Amino acid sequence: MTLTKEKKKKERRSYAKRDASEYNWFRKIFLFLVTKVGYMIRFKLVFRLKVYGKENIPEDNNYIVAANHLSTLDPPLVAAIMPRPVCFMAKQELFEIKFLRWWLDWLGAFAVNREHLGASTIKTAISIKKTDWVLGLFPQGTRCEPGEIKDITKGFASLAKVTKCGILPVGIVGTNEIKKWPFTGRIVVRIGKVIPYNDNLDLMVMQWIKSIEELTGFKYVKD
Repeated sequence: MTLTKEKKKKERRSYAKRDASEYNWFRKIFLFLVTKVGYMIRFKLVFRLKVYGKENIPEDNNYIVAANHLSTLDPPLVAAIMPRPVCFMAKQELFEIKFLRWWLDWLGAFAVNREHLGASTIKTAISIKKTDWVLGLFPQGTRCEPGEIKDITKGFASLAKVTKCGILPVGIVGTNEIKKWPFTGRIVVRIGKVIPYNDNLDLMVMQWIKSIEELTGFKYVKD
């Protein structure tokens, strides 16, 4: 392995595990300005954002936000509508890009291997629970076509079980449509009731799928 590859590997690894102390006021303020101010203006002005089901959001942080995934707008959208600051898992390849690494770092995101739920991911999830932040993720792992729910991994259910957190299903519709002019887009977000964690991972996964189907009108497509 060359020196360059070794350096990149160390940099990537350093963002895979985050301590609770890193989720401080500096990152919270940065996240607020980026999502609840910057992105929210766009969501309201261009996409006429509508959010339903906020009464289903727990008052504590004993839950994981799990939304369907349509576009790159989904992470800032979820962070913008949630009352607590949300930190996301991001694929480790993104942290190899200098600007994205800085941007994701300040937003509180951490690197994860999508093929394997490592110990560092679990430790970070546990650390987040010790703060007033909540963990946000996309069980589909990658962006999917609107109307379909597929490419789902069980990692989110495993994290819910390990951290003893419920799963808050969030259904997103409309972020896949690229709009630039005011009031030309339409984004609808529906928040479902919390799915309690349990030892049956398959059950939690199927409960999430059913919730997202009801919240979005999309249909589950088996792999």
